Amino acid sequence: MTHPALISIDLAKNVFQLHGVDHSGKVLFRKRLRRSEMHQYFAKIDATSVAMEACATSHYWARELRCAGHHVRLIAPQFVKPFVKRQKNDMADAEAIAEAAQRPTMRFVPVKTEDQQRRAIIFRSRDLFVRQRTQLINALRAHLAEFGAVAPKGAAQLARLRSVLKTPDNGLPEDVVEMGELYLEHIANLSDRIDELTLRLHEESKANEQLRRLQTMPGVGPITAVALESFAPDLTTFHRGRDFAAWLGLVPNQHSSGGKQRLGRTSKMGQRDIRRLLISGAMAVVQWAGRRGHASDPWLTRMLVKKPRMLVAIALANRMARCLWAMTVKKEEFRQPHQLAS
Repeated sequence: MTHPALISIDLAKNVFQLHGVDHSGKVLFRKRLRRSEMHQYFAKIDATSVAMEACATSHYWARELRCAGHHVRLIAPQFVKPFVKRQKNDMADAEAIAEAAQRPTMRFVPVKTEDQQRRAIIFRSRDLFVRQRTQLINALRAHLAEFGAVAPKGAAQLARLRSVLKTPDNGLPEDVVEMGELYLEHIANLSDRIDELTLRLHEESKANEQLRRLQTMPGVGPITAVALESFAPDLTTFHRGRDFAAWLGLVPNQHSSGGKQRLGRTSKMGQRDIRRLLISGAMAVVQWAGRRGHASDPWLTRMLVKKPRMLVAIALANRMARCLWAMTVKKEEFRQPHQLAS
């Protein structure tokens, strides 16, 4: 059999579909392998190019196949979908991955390291626990509101609900008090876990020179810095800061035609965790400037006079992304843009 120039793999939990093609794109074979057969199969064939969708377990398999001497490329699923022919099945998906990988203009996803994925798991776990705590607090507020005990939103108002449950003559049924205490116990356990993971993220940010450098920018803290290092590819792969901002989804959608440029709302097509954190950090900078009555940055002062705060925060997040790219590429700490121009 002719040695394949490219093997595409449709990943799954137990059974993987392989699709081999030569340099002209001619199909050489279609093969199914079980998970236990993957290492043995790729260890005995000559080095070749391997393409996969950037989905669950893809980064693990990319690292494993690279160790076996193969050249691995990951493709974002949205770039594979247009090549699927009518019926969707494992064979059609594997063929679509091969078609997409052969396109000369195709963009590929960088393979994450184990260290990146380790930090990402810490970040995701903390994020999950925060959401679960919010759900529990809202559920407790809703339950007690049915009996007239009303408290505002937010974790800071939890003490008011706790005091209601601890009051002897609160007028609440015994079962309601018992369930409320169960909620409070669960919320306290989650808060302890969140504090532990937050401390670990802070320690991660202190141990890495790059993470310390990123935190010199106003609005970027340890959690944002760790998210950038964990979820973003090497920023030097972007040609300019705008490309990184576009990857994050912080640039306007384009609906241009006939030489006439039409820009819409923010695309939101990139990495949502980093985008959310940058916008939150930008909003903190905007609110601080609003309390002071002016900003140290003349651009921000002018924007706050003309535009709504949320719009200004998104524009500032876009500029923060570009500055983060420049800081990483040049290995410099943050300096205000107006200071650079002077």
